[in-house]
Parts: sequence; structure tokens; C-alpha cells
Amino acid sequence: MTYVYNESTAVVGPLAAFAEPHTYDLCEPHARTLTAPRGWDVVRHEGEFEPPPPTTDDLVALAEAVREAARPAPPRPPADDQDPPGHPHSHTGRRGHLRVIPPNH
Repeated sequence: MTYVYNESTAVVGPLAAFAEPHTYDLCEPHARTLTAPRGWDVVRHEGEFEPPPPTTDDLVALAEAVREAARPAPPRPPADDQDPPGHPHSHTGRRGHLRVIPPNH
């Protein structure tokens, strides 16, 4: 599904073979029952929705996640080298795009 904003149109069609910005994958029941805002048109693909072509993207993403989880944590610095209490890094950890925030904040 994608939107053509300047024409107030939602377009529902088969899944793309590759990632495209500003498109959204829908399951078949939702693709068939999608409604658009008042004043908009919905253009639907006529016919059956075929499953997307085989891809290894999901398998590769899973393998990367497993690899990341299996990596040993970096060694912690000795207690005397750690940031003092109140320092921005003393209560949070950061790894890649994820951030750990303690529950008391």
C-alpha cells in the first residue's frame, strides 16, 4: 500500500519485490478491507494477491540478531575508572541504536 497525497489516493497492490520508501506491506485481509479518509479514493489491485518472491532478507536479519546476541559484552572498566555518580554515562548503557535506561528514571 502507498499513498499519493497530492491526488488524495491510497493505492493497494501486490507486495513489492524489494524495499521501497513510503510503502507499507499489508496482510491480505487488511489489503482487501482497507478504507481511506473521507474524500480520498482507494485504487485496488484486481485479482489475487500472490505471495512475494522468495528472499533471504528475513533469514539474514535473524542470523545477524543471533550473532549480535552471541557477542561477548565488552569488558567493564575497573571500579575506580568508572564515571562518577550523576555523570550522564553512569546510569545508562548504549549499544548500537538501543539504549538502556534504569527503571528509576
